[in-house]
Amino acid sequence: MRYEIKGAPFPAATCYLEAGEQVITEGGGMSWMSPNMKMETTTNGGIGKALGRMLSHDKMFQNRYTSVGGSGMITFASSFPGEIKAIEIKPGEELICQKSSFLASTPGVNMSVFFRKKLSTGLFGGEGFIMQKFEGAGLLFIEIDGTPIEYNLQAGEQIIIDTGHLVMMSASCKMDVKTVSGVKNIVFGGEGLFNTVVEGPGKVVLQTMPVSRLAGTLAAYMPTANS
Repeated sequence: MRYEIKGAPFPAATCYLEAGEQVITEGGGMSWMSPNMKMETTTNGGIGKALGRMLSHDKMFQNRYTSVGGSGMITFASSFPGEIKAIEIKPGEELICQKSSFLASTPGVNMSVFFRKKLSTGLFGGEGFIMQKFEGAGLLFIEIDGTPIEYNLQAGEQIIIDTGHLVMMSASCKMDVKTVSGVKNIVFGGEGLFNTVVEGPGKVVLQTMPVSRLAGTLAAYMPTANS
């Protein structure tokens, strides 16, 4: 399957399928397509998988598109300013992503819920208890808020991340939280009380403008009910 990603800051991924090839997206993810693309709505793994997707802020049902009778085309557009990243998932190379990052994939990619095992990380790490895990073999498209910045961490190497900036990491990485030191830093530093710490080995992808931060910035300019 060929693909191309165009447009900024609202990109779209266009997939070009040969006869019989398939691509999967969450419900409502299709933007435009050729007439010979056949859609089938599915739980894609049963009700357990569907409930897991709901917990990770994705739609319960997914749509499977098949190119029928010849080559076809289908496009998936982003839902906020940023980038779309295409990732080749290989067997044994699992990825952990922020919830709601999934845009589309080929059928060989398996998405499941990733639960944080440490209570402190889930409560204070800024990413919540639930993230998304991708494994299998195939092509994965994820949405990134702002611009992606990649780091390849060596074993034992760490990076400290502010809330919401982590978009993806290798499953081999470890995640924890770290308290900001010093009362003055906590009260006046503007960085909050906790930061996320990711330790290698593995790849870490960060995003420059988390949608939560963008929403908070815009909220300051929104009229209030009493204004």
